[in-house]
Amino acid sequence: MYFLGVDIGAVAAKAVILRKRDLIAMAVEDTGHRIEEVAAVLLQRVLKAARIKFDDLQGIVATGYGRMAVPFAGKRLTEITCHAGGVHHFIAGAKTIIDIGGQDSKGILVDEDGTVTDFVMNDKCAAGTGRFLEVMAKALNVCIEDLGALALTSLNPCTMSSVCTVFAESEVVALRAEGRSREDIVAGIHHAIAERISAMISQIGREEQMVLTGGVAHNRGFLRALEEELKRPVRVPELPQMTGALGAALYAEAGY
Repeated sequence: MYFLGVDIGAVAAKAVILRKRDLIAMAVEDTGHRIEEVAAVLLQRVLKAARIKFDDLQGIVATGYGRMAVPFAGKRLTEITCHAGGVHHFIAGAKTIIDIGGQDSKGILVDEDGTVTDFVMNDKCAAGTGRFLEVMAKALNVCIEDLGALALTSLNPCTMSSVCTVFAESEVVALRAEGRSREDIVAGIHHAIAERISAMISQIGREEQMVLTGGVAHNRGFLRALEEELKRPVRVPELPQMTGALGAALYAEAGY
């Protein structure tokens, strides 16, 4: 039997198909503005990757901010619940989850079973999100995929006085005018985000075995900045961008 999890995020839409808790296929699409159309395309892509038909699916759970716009979903769960379930599948001992998406960031505490015990979200401001990094990359005229590598080569990170997207963009321009290197500016940006994330999760406490998920988890420069700010190691699961979809598929398989 096959089970489908769909995670419609603000920037990326993800889908995962499981069979006996094993990952069979996955797919990713840009979310765009027409969520139902994107969901339909995503469904066909993941079914093709799994080499199965829609009728072969025994259960479908949707999550993410666009979960209500997935017409073929049998049930819908919050992204908080699904991220917790997906991380627990990859890293059973995880207790604190930091998820950084395109438009928001979350801190989630879970127990030994992967059940959410508390959470906090930053969904009112782009600071500390993937969108913030996109704006900073544009201001520096570099590809967002190159930010992590640039930060890792910095010898003297800049101090950023603001994490407000508008003010930070102006600050980056000013730092460039002062002759500061891209590497040092990018490292400073990462440390500023890490400081904001640290302050956010301090509202719910920090349990051991911390895990970073979301597309930003691929950024090794930010991971290092976060570990330095938290003063402890932070693990990244095998597929950090897919944890929400995976959690949704796991709940579908469990018959939730």
